Formats: sequence, structure tokens, C-alpha cells
Amino acid sequence: MFPNSEGKRVPDVTFRTREDGQWKDITTDDLFKGKTVIVFALPGAYTPTCSTTHLPRYNELAATFSKHGVDEIVCLSVNDGFVMSEWQKDQNAPNITFIPDGNGEFSDKMGLLVDKTNLGFGKRSWRYSMLVKDGVVQKMFIEPDKAGDPFEVSDADTMLNHIAPSVKAPEPAVIFSKAGCPHCARAKDVLNANGIAYEEVELGKGITFSTVRAVSGKGTTPQVFIGGKLIGGADEVEAHFASKTKKAA
Repeated sequence: MFPNSEGKRVPDVTFRTREDGQWKDITTDDLFKGKTVIVFALPGAYTPTCSTTHLPRYNELAATFSKHGVDEIVCLSVNDGFVMSEWQKDQNAPNITFIPDGNGEFSDKMGLLVDKTNLGFGKRSWRYSMLVKDGVVQKMFIEPDKAGDPFEVSDADTMLNHIAPSVKAPEPAVIFSKAGCPHCARAKDVLNANGIAYEEVELGKGITFSTVRAVSGKGTTPQVFIGGKLIGGADEVEAHFASKTKKAA
């Protein structure tokens, strides 16, 4: 059973981070003092669940969390500053603050440093999330103490349900686009204006008009999908949100 720190102050730690190619020390006061912060901790950068599910969903829901009083979202892992800096670039997650707990000091003081030497990982953080207000832990979601790498309660949707239980999480969105396409820019403007977090898949790098046609049935850009449903090009996106506004009125 892992210790639950609800009602306690976070440990006093200085993190060695990398910013613009330079070392930068960040203290727990820098991160938490006077702010409402979500922290989600995970076993390692670049690992499958962390890269494909845990981190991306927090990035997707960042705007929603912000609307409900969250000032910052922190991703913490027992990796060094170089690794976390490169992972941040790779993940394209601008809404997340990446913090390397390189020596495992923070995780150890939280009672959540675990031994993963059987995997060649050494000491790593157990997976958990927490809501911290002005340095005091308000709520923790700690994954169950069982074999493997459970991912059941520290996800972004569980945290959102705790903070704003009546709010429906926005559906995932993706836009297939092409560089220099004015209609793509128009569609993105509409998505941004409506607070829709989206993933952009730009033609090139192995993505062709054939790919777009295969998934959408249309060979033009943009093509926008929301919640797994094809909305269409810029005109259709404008019409989609215009109709939603009309219904809300």
C-alpha cells in the first residue's frame, strides 16, 4: 500500500531542468506556491502508456482544466533533464510542464519511489496523479499496488471528473492539413475559436492525399474528425459549429 499525502505539503525539492540548452533549477515553491497545479507522475519518458495515453490526454484537456481553476499541469518522471527536454519536443505537448526528478528525491519523499531493476530501469516513480493547491496536496489518485504498470485511476479524465464532475470532457479531434493551405488555416481558426484541442496531421512525412482519401473518402485538405466522426473541410467545420451555437441559443 502506497502512502496517500492528501492534506500534506509537497516535499521541498530542487529540480535540475533543461531550458533552451541551459541548466535551470526549479524549486517546489516555483512550481506550487500560490497556484493550483495538477501533477501526474509516471515510470519513464518514451515508454508506451506514458507516451500514447497518459501524457497526451492531459495535454488535450489542458484548456478544460484551465477553465476550472488549474494554473499548471506538471508531468514528473525519474529521468534526467536531457531526456525530459527531448521527450517534451517529441511529444509536442505545449500545455504541459515537464519536470525531471533525476535523483528520485521528490518521488522518494512522496513514498512513491519503486524498484524496477528487474526491467533495467533502476528506481522509478510509481504512477499517480494529484491536485495541489498552494503546495498542499488536495487529492491523490494512486495506481493500485499490483504487478506490472497499472493505469486505472491517474488518467486525465478521472482528474477532470474530480475537479468538475458535471463537465463533459471534449472529444478528441484531428485535422489533416497541408502547409500553405488557406482553407486549413480557416478550419484551424474555427477549432481554436471554439476551444477544440486537436492533433494536426500534415501531408508529407509519409502522409499523402491517398492517406487522406482512404480515411475520409475525400482527396482534399483540410479534413477534420471530431470524436471519430468526419466533419469535413473548412466550410463543413464552420457550419458544424454554427449549428451548435444556434442550438445552444
